[in-house]
Order: sequence, then structure tokens, then C-alpha cells
Amino acid sequence: MLKSLIKSIENKPLVGVKRRSRHRGTLDPCLRPIGPTARRESLDPLFQLNWRRPSFVKYRRVCLWSAGVIFILLSGVTLTGCESVRYYNHLISGQIKIINKNEPIHQLLENPHASETLKAQLQFVLDIREFAKNELCLPVKNQYLNFADLQRPFAAWNVYATPEFSFAPKTWCYPVVGCTAYRGYFSEEDARDYSDTLKKQGYDVFMGGVAAYSTLGWFDDPVLNTFVYRSHVKLAALIFHELAHQLLYVEDDTTFNESFATAVEQEGLRRWLATKNDLDALTEYQIDYRRRRQFIQLVMKYRKQLESLYAEDLPTLTKRNAKARVFDGLRDEYRLLKQEWEGYSGYDLWFSQSLNNAQMISVSTYYDLVPEFLKLLQHTEYNLEMFYKECQNLARQTKEERRARLEEYLRPKRAETK
Repeated sequence: MLKSLIKSIENKPLVGVKRRSRHRGTLDPCLRPIGPTARRESLDPLFQLNWRRPSFVKYRRVCLWSAGVIFILLSGVTLTGCESVRYYNHLISGQIKIINKNEPIHQLLENPHASETLKAQLQFVLDIREFAKNELCLPVKNQYLNFADLQRPFAAWNVYATPEFSFAPKTWCYPVVGCTAYRGYFSEEDARDYSDTLKKQGYDVFMGGVAAYSTLGWFDDPVLNTFVYRSHVKLAALIFHELAHQLLYVEDDTTFNESFATAVEQEGLRRWLATKNDLDALTEYQIDYRRRRQFIQLVMKYRKQLESLYAEDLPTLTKRNAKARVFDGLRDEYRLLKQEWEGYSGYDLWFSQSLNNAQMISVSTYYDLVPEFLKLLQHTEYNLEMFYKECQNLARQTKEERRARLEEYLRPKRAETK
């Protein structure tokens, strides 16, 4: 079983990409400037819309802990403690089970017993892979060439924990990827058992399902039943985003990684929708984004109120009751927001649980640098190879240097003096 896992390992995540034109005498699409101006004549309605996406937050989809498993296998790291051994054994066996469920998509497409709906979605994935490879210069390799039906609603579950009166998360550290503010499980039962253990220790605990994740190039990631039936826009966005993680990943800088992947996702959608001239799909994407941004703004608003409350010197019971009132206010305002959304219930499940600090930190501002990356893309005149090269150079700098350099792109240029 261990041999089959090691055999499936490919190269490490790429940092930057170099590419030549596939057609002699033609300009590679990765080198060709493709911005709003370049296609305005052919697709004017799309590019009259504002594609600059402000920073926002979402649930993490990239389970980085799985990459740590590979390090253990290849380096012979010695684990101490029965709990650590059990946990890493769980991760290894969970990844192996996913690998063993892989079915080549090309075989499923020829299978007369396979669902026609599934076939259509899988064919779309293959088409999007080609677009990502040829138009976005993303390292598709053997990613998303297999399908795995996990027969469960989520690929994995993440456990978050905080003190009762603080948003400082409990952290877990893993080989290669560093420390994270969550602990991942392939088994819902194991995740729930660990959540119960943390609750008994007095933590606020939240367990959230993960529909998709990237192994950062260590494995050939399959298409999963947990996300394959999404709309074409959402499915394309997910694939562009996850492939971007394999192109560039910086240890211990989640904001940089997620902002970069989101910028690539956005540009990929813009280019893909331009080829389709699909205003309905664009509208769907924008409405979904607007709702997500409003949800995040709502959560952040009440998180600030709780931070102020926790900073006060109050008796424990008084603070606990005040905390409950703040969460009641959050629920009330969400009901009003749903009226504005004409009853859209996409976040009802999140609010159906007993709200706490750990649940709040599962919604984090990982995308603060998205506007900066989009400005950098504009600065390179939408030349993706140049954009990736600039991002590669940023990845070599310290976190502080990267942020300062990116923020320069948003500063207004001084008017030239005579």
C-alpha cells in the first residue's frame, strides 16, 4: 500500500513557468497581451463591466496537511507519541483510498453505463484543462484526468479551535508546509471525535467540510464527486484556482498564495468567458461573488465587536452572556441580508450551528492582496509569462518585502513635472 502511494508522487510544486509557442510563427497566448482593450471591439458588453475584484474571504479549500504526509514518507521522519502516529496513519490511508478510487475519465466517457450528466461534466473538465494549459500557461500535467467517487459529501473535514474569549487560533504544525490554524481529516467520524476532545478542554470548536483540495503537485489530483456537479463557471474557477497553487506556492504566506491563485482564477474566467460571449454566466459569477463578499463583511463586522468585548475586563459570566447577544445580532442581520438576496439560502447551514469564535476564524481575510496582483497583471499588459515571472521574483523575497512591493502597484503615480 505504501509503495502505491510513493509511486504516485510526481514533482514538487513549480515556481514560475517558461513556455515557448506551440505553433511556429505564431504568438503564444501566454505572451500575447489579452486585456479589456485588446478584445473590446469583439466583446464590448463584457468588458464594459468592472473586473477589479476587491479583497474578500472564503473557506479554505487547500488541505495543506496532505503534502506533509509525503514528506514523512520520503524522508523517514520519526514521529513521537501514539496520537501522532495514529493521525499520520489516518492521512496516509485516507490519501491511498482516494487514489484507489481513481477512474480514468477517458474510460468513463466511453462507459455506456455512466451517467450522461456526469459524462458532460467530465468532458467539460477536460476542455477547461486544455484552456488552462494553452491559454493560461498553467501546469496541468496529469491533474484532473481521473474521477473519484468518494461516496461522501466532502473530501475532507477541517477542525478549528480557539479559546472561549479570543480569536487566537490553536495551531498545528506539519512537515514541509509549516503551521496551520486547522487540523484536517479524511474521516468525518475522526474529525468529530477530535472536535469533542477539544471541546472538553474548553475550546470553541468548529468542524467544516472541504469539497476540494490541492496536493500542490505531489499527486495527480482527481476530479471528485464533491465538486464535479457545480455550474460550469464555478467548476472552471475551482480548476483555475487549484492549478495556480501548483504553479506557485510560498510556505507560511497564505495571503500571498490565496491572493495569487484568486487573481489567476479571475483572469482565467475573464478570458474563458470572453471566448464564450456568455453574459448569463458572467452575471451568475458576479452575483455569487457579491453575496460571498457581503457574507464576509457581515462576519467581520461582528468579529470586531467580539474583539472589543474580549478586550474588556469583565467577569466571565458577564462576558459570556454579552458574547451570546453579539451572535444573536449576527443571526438577525443575516436574516435581513437574506431578504435582500430574495431568499437565497446558501449560508443557512453555516448559521444553523451554534456560532462561536472557531467558526468565525474559518472565514478569514486571505485575499487582501488580490487587487495588488490584478494591478501587477495590468502592469505586465496581461502578459501571463511576465506576470508569473514577476510573482516568482516576489516569492523569493521575505513576506514583508513581498507585501510592500505589491502595494506599490496600487499607489497612484506622481504626475510628471515639467
